Amino acid sequence: MAKTIAIVEDDPDQRANYTDAIRSKGYSVNAYGSREEALEGIDMNMPDLVILDIILGEEVDGGFQLCRDLLTRAPQLPVIFLTERINEIDKISGLRLGAWDYLPKPISLEYLAERISSLLRINEFRQENDEEHSASAKRIGDLVLDQDALLASWKGKRIDLSGTEFRMLAKLVRQPGHAVSYETLMNATMQSLVTNNTINTHMRNIRKKFEKIDADFGHIKSEYGFGYRWAE
Repeated sequence: MAKTIAIVEDDPDQRANYTDAIRSKGYSVNAYGSREEALEGIDMNMPDLVILDIILGEEVDGGFQLCRDLLTRAPQLPVIFLTERINEIDKISGLRLGAWDYLPKPISLEYLAERISSLLRINEFRQENDEEHSASAKRIGDLVLDQDALLASWKGKRIDLSGTEFRMLAKLVRQPGHAVSYETLMNATMQSLVTNNTINTHMRNIRKKFEKIDADFGHIKSEYGFGYRWAE
C-alpha cells in the first residue's frame, strides 16, 4: 500500500508542483492550503509523513503551530519543514518542535523525494524493530542504541530522537568519557550551515528527552568551547 504524504503549502502553484512530483514517485498525497484545513484533513486521515511551510496565509508562524499540534496527536510522525525562512533562529525553532528535517526553498524536487524516502525508511525501522533484540544494538550502561533502526532506549524506555539527534548521540557515546568536538558533532548532523549554537540546541533537546524518563539524568556534559562528552 502506498505511503501517504501530507503537504501543507499556501501557494497553490508550489503545492501543485510538490504534489505532482511526489505522486510521480508512487506516493499518495493529500495537499492542504491552510493550517485549519490541514488539521481537519489529517485528523481524518493520518499520513505517514508531513511537509510543512512555516508561513501559511496570514499566519506567519502557522507551520510551527501546526507542527506542535500534529506532534501532540502523533509524536512519532515525521515532519519536514520546507520554507524560505532559513535563518538560524527559525531552524532552531523547528528542531526544538521535533521536526525531522528543515529544508530551504527553492529545492530540487528529486532531492525532496529522496529525503522523503529516507525518512520513511527510518520510521519503518523504528516501528518494526525492537532495539533490545537487534543484532545492531549497542549497550552503554543503561543506554541502548540500535544503529539500523535509529532507536534509543534508556533504562528500558524508548526515547523518541530525531535522526539528527540519534546520530549525534551515537557519536557522543562512541568513547564514553572522551570529549567530542563541535566539528565532529556537526558532521554527525549531515546538515549544512551548522553552528555551535545549533549543536547546543540539539544537545539541550536530547537532554530534555532523557530527563522526561529520568529526572536525575546527567550523563551529557558540556566541554566549554570544545564540545560535549558522555560521562559514565
